[in-house]
Amino acid sequence: MSDKPIMAKATAVWLCDNTTLTFQQIADFCGMHPLEVQGIADGDVATGVKGFDPIANNQLTQDELDRAQTNPQHKLKLKFNAAAQGEEKRRGPRYTPLSKRQDRPASIYWLVKFHPELEDSQIAKLVGTTKPTILAIRERTHWNINNLDPIDPVALGLCKQSELDAAVQKANAKRAREGTAMTDDERRKLVSTESSLGMAPEPRMPSSMAGLETFSLSGDNAPVEEEEVEDKRDIRDADSFFNLPDDVDATNDDEDEDEDETDGDRRRR
Repeated sequence: MSDKPIMAKATAVWLCDNTTLTFQQIADFCGMHPLEVQGIADGDVATGVKGFDPIANNQLTQDELDRAQTNPQHKLKLKFNAAAQGEEKRRGPRYTPLSKRQDRPASIYWLVKFHPELEDSQIAKLVGTTKPTILAIRERTHWNINNLDPIDPVALGLCKQSELDAAVQKANAKRAREGTAMTDDERRKLVSTESSLGMAPEPRMPSSMAGLETFSLSGDNAPVEEEEVEDKRDIRDADSFFNLPDDVDATNDDEDEDEDETDGDRRRR
């Protein structure tokens, strides 16, 4: 059973408005700092918060309150509630605020990449997700996998560093018992929160080019470029480009003369 009342700030507002308790007594009972309680009394903190009556809500008895108001050194104690016993042991998925639920895939991606020793059940407990989602990210079949950047769940506020450390230690201990502890190379891949936040996003290939990751122009399939043959002909002699023999030119001249003579004979006739 928790030793703090529910709706602690609203309870502190009610106690400031309806009792003569000291700031320290209210702070101890509600789990707050005395200066914060003083801010509530001055109207600087919890403005607009409606007071929550701990007596009417079965968290505090009138006798306990009277005793505390009489003795400034007395510390308030929550009323025993048998129905609340074992509430902290309730099991179930971790509740994630709506504003942070969109960050869960990125945190799962980070845990899968940098802490491969964690089991799916541990990841689900850390960030409040489901095993099918974890499996989809592991196998890269998640619908948004091409837009995900791995982000530390501690930096996102999805879990505490102590919880992550405890899960990693438990996973490593289990692997050590099974003889599958992490190798030195695997440990070198682990990075701190500060380092992971400073890492550049991984380059991604457009979806239209998916499946071409291993395509390369190098190797046996590469086109062979033809070697250029140096032209060693003498460019000073233009006739050399035509490669015409001398006797061909002479034959052409004789034929032209014969044709001229034939035309002259026809005119005389």
